[in-house]
Amino acid sequence: MLTFLANLPRIHSLSMKNNKIIEKNVYLTAKGLSELQGELKVLTDTKRREIAEKIQRAREYGDLAENSEYDAAREEQAMIEGRIVELEEMLKNAEVIAVLGGKAQVNIGSKVKVQIDGKTDEFIIVGKVEADPSQKRISNESPVGSALLGAKKGDVVQVTTPAASFKCKILSIS
Repeated sequence: MLTFLANLPRIHSLSMKNNKIIEKNVYLTAKGLSELQGELKVLTDTKRREIAEKIQRAREYGDLAENSEYDAAREEQAMIEGRIVELEEMLKNAEVIAVLGGKAQVNIGSKVKVQIDGKTDEFIIVGKVEADPSQKRISNESPVGSALLGAKKGDVVQVTTPAASFKCKILSIS
C-alpha cells in the first residue's frame, strides 16, 4: 500500500525521560487532525470563558483560603490550560497520513481482517493519538499494530504481548 505523508504540520508525542522532553512522531488521519482542532476550538472559545466565570463567581463567596468552589474551579482551569497547551503543541507538529492506492500491505490507515485462534476480527491501524480499542482502532505502536505493519494478505505474523504470544493470519486489507 502506498502511503503519502501530507505536507502538513507534524504531530509529536512528548514524554519525559531523565527530566528531558523526548519527542516521538505520532501519526494522524485527516479526521483525527480535524477532531483535535475541534477540541482545541471548544476549549479556547467556550471552556476558557466558562471556567473564568466559575472562578469569578467563586471569588464572590469571600475568603479564598477556605473556598472549595474556588479551589475546584482553579484546578479545572489548570487541567483545561494544560490540555490546550498539549493540543497546540501536537497541532503545531502534526504529521497527517493519507492512505492512497492499493491494498498490498498493512499500513497506518489500513482496515485489516485477521484470524486469531480460529476467530475472525477486524481492526483499523491508526496513530497512537486516535487509538480506541473499544472501536477496533488500534495503535501502530501496540503489539498487534506493530506486528501487522508491512504484512501482506495471507501472511501469518507473530504477535508478542506482555501477557501472551500468538499468531495472526491476515485475511484481507482494505
